[in-house]
Amino acid sequence: MAELSTLARPYAKAAFQAAVDAGNLQAWSTMLSVASNVAQQDQVEDVLSNPSLTGAQQAQTFIDVCGDILNESGQNLVNVLAENKRISLLPQIFEQFEHLKAELEKAVDVEIISAFEVTDDTKQKLTQALKVKLDKDVRVTTSVDSTLVGGAIIRAGDMVIDGTLKGKLAKLAEAMNS
Repeated sequence: MAELSTLARPYAKAAFQAAVDAGNLQAWSTMLSVASNVAQQDQVEDVLSNPSLTGAQQAQTFIDVCGDILNESGQNLVNVLAENKRISLLPQIFEQFEHLKAELEKAVDVEIISAFEVTDDTKQKLTQALKVKLDKDVRVTTSVDSTLVGGAIIRAGDMVIDGTLKGKLAKLAEAMNS
């Protein structure tokens, strides 16, 4: 996977710079989101892997599927990707673009996975605490994983806070075995 992100990086940076220069980060974010989703569809993957189609034909097919979502700049990106046989990198390009966008906006997406449904009050308190700790705007999503038994896992970018019962028991066992 590291290789795919390495290949996607220059395209993501170029798209991000084009979006910043044009002052339309949100439009680019939407275009890349749709293009990423389209690129992951089975039928589209079949078309993109068809060796009898030229890069231009693949690009035009892809642009037709995306419809009016792609503006001229987005279509140019798809053409360049197709020419270099890189359309399949769109999910990684989108992911890296969103990361660059979040850095610029001083925002971070935080995922809270807990054993039970998180109440709105708890979610609000965690959001405020993380906002202070990370010094960024925090966008929180929550999910439930009943296998955790108790506690929660908080993921914010590269940072992971494991407050689960299982995690605490593993730390205790490690400390006792040391």
